[in-house]
This record gives sequence, structure tokens and C-alpha cells, in this order.
Amino acid sequence: MQLILRKAVPDDLPTLLALYAELSADDELPRPEDAAETWAAILANEMVTVHVAEVDGRAVATCVLVIVPNLTRNQSPFAMIENVVTLATMRGHGLGKRVIQAAFAQAWAAGCYKVMLMTGRSDPAVLAFYESCGFVRGKTAFQIRRPLD
Repeated sequence: MQLILRKAVPDDLPTLLALYAELSADDELPRPEDAAETWAAILANEMVTVHVAEVDGRAVATCVLVIVPNLTRNQSPFAMIENVVTLATMRGHGLGKRVIQAAFAQAWAAGCYKVMLMTGRSDPAVLAFYESCGFVRGKTAFQIRRPLD
């Protein structure tokens, strides 16, 4: 198994959409041709990085890092991680942890004072995974979603 940690490239779109299908079974994902413009905007956004673990030429784990400029904390930015997923058949090999560690490294290099992650998962194994990556439960999270029309 040859592992490469890297940032996503335009050709990763179909593979990442397949990964995202495993992230949220109820989420209807677009076809690659319908998502190309959004994907290009993600890749062009200097605040967003999609980290990828590639094994044998295929993206098998990913996470998205967003670094946000900030006027508090001595103007130190903060970061958020979203869309963490590893291909089901590749779980348990440390690949998810490796992409999260790559995101941490980028955030720390950018001077971020913290990295946040919010999950809606309650599975103890998922929560233990995030804790094994270094995350600490501590704050209360709130969210609001756009109402459906």
C-alpha cells in the first residue's frame, strides 16, 4: 500500500464525490459534471484546502480545512475541519487521522490559534477517533439550518 498525503486537484472530483456518498447516505450528491463549477471555486479559494490520502493512485480519505482570518487573539486566524471521511473498506488504517494531521500542520503553519470540528455523529467509535486525533470535547455547539421552502 503506497500512501501519498496531498492537497486535492481538479481530477479528484469523481473520487471525492464517491467518498462523500459514504459520509452521508441521505445526502443526494451531484454528478461530477454538475459539480465542476463548485469544485473549481473550492480549489480556487485560498481559505479552503481539501486534504487527501491517496492509496495506490486513488483518494481514499479526505477532510476540508477552512482557515478564517480573525481580529481577536492577536489577529490569529482560526480553522475549521469539515467533511471528514475515509472509504469504508480502508478504515482502521490511520488514513483519516493522517489527513486530519495534515490539516493541523497547515493550520499551525498559518498561525491558527485553534482548529475546530463539529460532528453530529454519536457513535462512540467516531467520537473516540476524533479524540485520538487530539480533539477535546469542551464547548457547546449550536447550528441553524436554512429552512426548506
